[in-house]
Amino acid sequence: MNALRPDALWSHVHALGMLAAQGSYTAAARRLGISKAAMSQRIAELERAAGVPLVRRTTRSLRLTEAGQQLVDATTDAFGHIERSFAGVRDLGGAPRGLLRLTAPVALGRQQIVPHLAGFLREHPEVRIELDLSDRLVSLAQEGVDLAIRHTANPPDTHVAWTLCETRSVVVASRAYLRRHGTPEHPSELAEHACLHYPRPGETAVWTFERGRERVAVPLRGPFAANNSEVLREAVQEGLGLALLPDFSAQSALRGGKLIAVLPQWEASGGFASHIYAMRPYSQVVPRAVQALVAHLREALRGGFAP
Repeated sequence: MNALRPDALWSHVHALGMLAAQGSYTAAARRLGISKAAMSQRIAELERAAGVPLVRRTTRSLRLTEAGQQLVDATTDAFGHIERSFAGVRDLGGAPRGLLRLTAPVALGRQQIVPHLAGFLREHPEVRIELDLSDRLVSLAQEGVDLAIRHTANPPDTHVAWTLCETRSVVVASRAYLRRHGTPEHPSELAEHACLHYPRPGETAVWTFERGRERVAVPLRGPFAANNSEVLREAVQEGLGLALLPDFSAQSALRGGKLIAVLPQWEASGGFASHIYAMRPYSQVVPRAVQALVAHLREALRGGFAP
């Protein structure tokens, strides 16, 4: 069998880099839009051409050999540059087009991002969106994400970040709970209430409030905690207690009268971040589809989440 010419192996080298980033043949093949068998064949052909093993396989794991890692390290930046350059040239063609991989936190995505995507897709029929709703902080570059929606106060310096809107935290309760237990008039009174909270690793269960120069920290006690604001909202509507929620999760229930804002004159701090951002790793060229979606979401969320 004749050996493949070096210039016929560039796609194989790219496949090796994708395999290193994804960690499995199945995931890498999916990203490249080929079959797992075709993926395996490319790596086998590349190893034959190189004359050394590039991938170590066991029944449980996959890792690159020293030679494989050296090849990936030496070519990753070049393939990234090619991808960015091609995206820039393709975008010269006019209307936004192509696949846009988007990620967002579960609650924020379900409640405030997904409702605005239909209008965007109708406006830009040549764009397709692949949405990943996940609360884990994925590596955008490694997982091929074009745009991430993040609820944060400090976007990383290595990323381009567009502010979509401001957000704040609100204490809410059901009417039934307040009838049974009374309405707190001062944050210190929350110590006597069932407070449902969002647990974070390594953090003490405390809510902090500010009004002018006064600052009050309240240790929490309550029968329930959950790391999802939608779940907390449902628990509050069932009368289990009060909860500190981001305004985007509380908005519809407050508007519909299902929940009541408690201590609205106080500013709750430290519970959730202050802004919603769209972000992506820094690059010289931003695809038109990304620019168009950012502009669409900035307009849609311009007013924030006031009830």
